[in-house]
Amino acid sequence: MLVVGFGSGPLQANCYLLAAAAGGPCVVVDPGQEVAAPLAAALGEHGLVPAALLATHGHPDHVASAAALSAEHGVPLHLHPADAPLHDGDSVPLTSGTFAGLDVDVRHVPGHTPGSVVIALETPEGGRLALTGDTLFAGSVGRGDVGEALRSLLAGFPDDTVVLPGHGPATTIGRERAGNPFLAGTGAGR
Repeated sequence: MLVVGFGSGPLQANCYLLAAAAGGPCVVVDPGQEVAAPLAAALGEHGLVPAALLATHGHPDHVASAAALSAEHGVPLHLHPADAPLHDGDSVPLTSGTFAGLDVDVRHVPGHTPGSVVIALETPEGGRLALTGDTLFAGSVGRGDVGEALRSLLAGFPDDTVVLPGHGPATTIGRERAGNPFLAGTGAGR
């Protein structure tokens, strides 16, 4: 599986490309501010074609480029319906399913926004990924009432799950359980 990530815009929100392999369709997750140039470079470098745009939530730093990219590539933005009012453009409901040959599990974790989600998938190589948007970061959590969302999130993922957050570096669920001061008392991992 191919995973490409880069920060963009004034808030350096992470945009991710997920594909079964180079040279085929991909999913673009969180096409935020100022992603056009780095996205075009990554698509060209890996020979990828967007098959879907997915958003972890509807804040502009995560969806600002969605309308332009949707028009350019002829693919819709998939966004949780509770966050549709936060986005100026068109969107379709984000639900679990197969996107670009990837089996995506969408987990609703309201708190940062009413429609915040975690996008989870297993890689063909046996790894696990959780794209957490602004719910969970390396060493921190997002703004808002994310406590209950984090408890349910952590209960649903083993420690070796790689966390790809909306801002900052990647981490793992186990590392966050052990060292994130906001997650004290969430229990041992699996």
